[in-house]
Amino acid sequence: MEQKAYARAGVDIDLGNRVKATLPQLLASTHRPEVLGKVGGFGGLFALNARKYKQPVLVSSVDGVGTKLKIAFAMDRHDTIGQDLVNHCVNDIAVLGAEPLFFLDYLGTGKLEPHVFTEIIKGFAKACAENRCALIGGETAQMPGFYQAGEYDVSGTIVGVVEKGRMLDGKSIKRGDAVIGLASSGLHTNGYSLARKIFFEDLKLQPRDYVPDLRNTIGDELLKVHVSYGPLVQKLLKKFNARHTRVIKGLAHITGGGFIDNIPRVLPRNCDVVIRRKSWEMLPIFQLILEDGGVKEEELYQVFNMGIGMVVIVDAGKADAVLRFITAQKQTAWLIGEVTKGRGEAHVR
Repeated sequence: MEQKAYARAGVDIDLGNRVKATLPQLLASTHRPEVLGKVGGFGGLFALNARKYKQPVLVSSVDGVGTKLKIAFAMDRHDTIGQDLVNHCVNDIAVLGAEPLFFLDYLGTGKLEPHVFTEIIKGFAKACAENRCALIGGETAQMPGFYQAGEYDVSGTIVGVVEKGRMLDGKSIKRGDAVIGLASSGLHTNGYSLARKIFFEDLKLQPRDYVPDLRNTIGDELLKVHVSYGPLVQKLLKKFNARHTRVIKGLAHITGGGFIDNIPRVLPRNCDVVIRRKSWEMLPIFQLILEDGGVKEEELYQVFNMGIGMVVIVDAGKADAVLRFITAQKQTAWLIGEVTKGRGEAHVR
């Protein structure tokens, strides 16, 4: 059969249609009753049940996974990237107390590889199902000559909802409040440009090299999935912020900018947070970066999460109870700092 002109130019519409035909089965696990229509229309449809809320506020976020993709390309592993993207977006809206409702993805590539597409979408579907978030649409763009062979880019948009009166805005944070840190799985989705330079240029490692201190290959270690804290946050709010109580006062997702840039985003102008750097067990990957990276330790806390993926600012009198509840949910956490009088800054000491 003669190949179509567009396919000869590098864009195979028929292949794209055949690959996308598998989407309904892949996305079935992400279905929510509010979803209308089917995947493949010009727009995804979601009927918000506004009767569940007095004043529903929609919360949205868009993001990518950065140069972590370079590790996926090198390892030819694409099953975790979709999970990373969804979980990152879920965490970004969770800090406001929002429950995720639906997610849309974008995938751009030079040449559509069916097995790569399927692995990525499976990752999206797995994470959406775990976060009770519907995957209601997306876009796949074939752009020959735009990307290096074997490479692609992904981004995602999430929409969630929170009751206006229960939204976390950090306004009640005050001097003396406690700071709890939730353990990360590794770098999550930030700091990979520096990490790649350290491991692959400075230390001359290859992605498939086994590193005894990590008990893993460096590539697989760097591909560990970004943890979603969304379900835990919802449990915390239900347990500790019911009715008129505000035990949970603020949350910060420790992403690009580390502790130094992210924690101030939730602080009142008259408060600082002091983080005690020896108060948690540092993961081996960060210990390796610290010892062999040739970067000042102070800068590392503005680039990486250093083992803490999210911080929870709570009433000091309830800190022990909150910590016990978190650990009972199988999430490792530590008391890592406190709120002090200040100017809206974060300090690591």
